[in-house]
Amino acid sequence: MSGHSEFQPTSAPAKWLERRLPILSLLHGAAVAFPTPKNLNYWWTFGGILMFCLGVQILTGIILAMHFTPHVDMAFSSVEHIMRDVNYGWLIRYIHSNGASMFFIAVYIHMFRGLYYGSYKEPRELIWILGVVIYLLMMAAAFFGYVIVWGQMSFWGATVITNLFGAIPVVGDGLLSLLWGGFSVDNPTLNRFFSLHYLVPFLIAGLVILHIWALHVPGNNNPLGIDVKGPQDTVTFHPYYTVKDTFAVVMFMLFFAFFVFYMPNALGDPDNYIEANRLSTPAHIVPEWYLLPYYAILRSIPDKLFGVGAMGLAIVTLFLIPWLDTSRVRSARFRPLYKQFFWLFVIDAVVLGYIGAKPPEGMYLIIGRLATAYYFFHFYIILPVLGLVETPKPLPESISKSVLDKSAAGKPA
Repeated sequence: MSGHSEFQPTSAPAKWLERRLPILSLLHGAAVAFPTPKNLNYWWTFGGILMFCLGVQILTGIILAMHFTPHVDMAFSSVEHIMRDVNYGWLIRYIHSNGASMFFIAVYIHMFRGLYYGSYKEPRELIWILGVVIYLLMMAAAFFGYVIVWGQMSFWGATVITNLFGAIPVVGDGLLSLLWGGFSVDNPTLNRFFSLHYLVPFLIAGLVILHIWALHVPGNNNPLGIDVKGPQDTVTFHPYYTVKDTFAVVMFMLFFAFFVFYMPNALGDPDNYIEANRLSTPAHIVPEWYLLPYYAILRSIPDKLFGVGAMGLAIVTLFLIPWLDTSRVRSARFRPLYKQFFWLFVIDAVVLGYIGAKPPEGMYLIIGRLATAYYFFHFYIILPVLGLVETPKPLPESISKSVLDKSAAGKPA
């Protein structure tokens, strides 16, 4: 599916480079001439939005690292120094901190779009798996970044989350010592997390290249979930989708800017604006909002080991979705039963996020356990069974015919 590039360099330097390293024709084939289904909607623009978010996080992170001091006695003060004394430091820091939330908003929309339209199905399983790996690295990078601020919630969140590794049989204590660099969360821990927080985004960038490479082999899925039948079903990526993606990125930037300039602290925890204190435990320890669903699953099970196991299984399940879904039809547009269960799952994920932010007691605990049970029920029972019993609607003959039929339907007779 990768586009055939007819790129012919005109300048002498370009010709010289093309004969020795044909990177210009490679980029032309991948980003200009690449044949893309003509019916992609705006839900497909979140891939470009995610690349924008990654670039913003790497750029602002490099600048912040120039002024940050990874030491328990100075980390919190160095963040205050960035906010007060560095030219436009407040802006760079707010872009970076809110950028993490924007990154996760975009990635969750991207993942739910993939679930709705069946973008994980054959032959795109590897694209989905690489995406899940990127998602895991995003969670790791976000957690490391949350800790190095060294506020109250940073310190106690790190203490709670890292202690979970101690529940793993045999290797738990060794992993805990490796993470801490000592006998508790302290300066060696902060140094480890700062180093990893700086390096993981570059690893994510490398995996994004693999993700895009894997995408260019079978080509894009589309809202109909049917295969491209020929050139009549596609258009070149540029200018059609470069313009569309650019418009979507600009709209997302406005949404992003609203938080940066008007609500910069809305997505953070107030306790994290207090310097870490080992002698004062916050009333309620929670991670950032984008990790709350997994935190709810962890706390829904009273046994520490089984709670960690359930949380781990919830993440591992994402890798198995291409094989858990037994339906041969990709798009939920033609799967009426699956469409209903999909929205039930979306509600369940939101409920888990809400419960994760609440104390594990009373009705919150009961609702959290029910939502956790439904999470696994959806993937291990509903998906496999639906593929066997559901009768999908008839699929269109081709993308082109479906688009033309809709165009004709909108015209007077």
